[in-house]
Amino acid sequence: MTNHKQVVYQSQLDHKSKMVPRRRTRRRFNPRIFIDRTIETTAIISLLLTGFSGVGAIGCWGMEIIETNNPNITISGWQQQKNICLGAMLVSFSAFLGTSLVGASLSIQRDKF
Repeated sequence: MTNHKQVVYQSQLDHKSKMVPRRRTRRRFNPRIFIDRTIETTAIISLLLTGFSGVGAIGCWGMEIIETNNPNITISGWQQQKNICLGAMLVSFSAFLGTSLVGASLSIQRDKF
């Protein structure tokens, strides 16, 4: 048989060394905090996607230049990949601008200028 001991912290004891029950508070859902965190996360992810798409587009552009300058090297599909990366970069940067605008307008609305 195991001996179960109850752990009592100093904050749970009052002046007479009696055990005081701790009140558990339930966290409430705050939609304002949820919206702020969602906007912030979307802005950060869209900036990261913009950077990675830009690096991919520059790499594809370099491969396209190598293919154009050297006729012995045949690399197919780089023009299409470059256009896809540039499109993704455009979409993600516009998402960043949109979320930043919405976040700024919500913060100005809360400050009541």
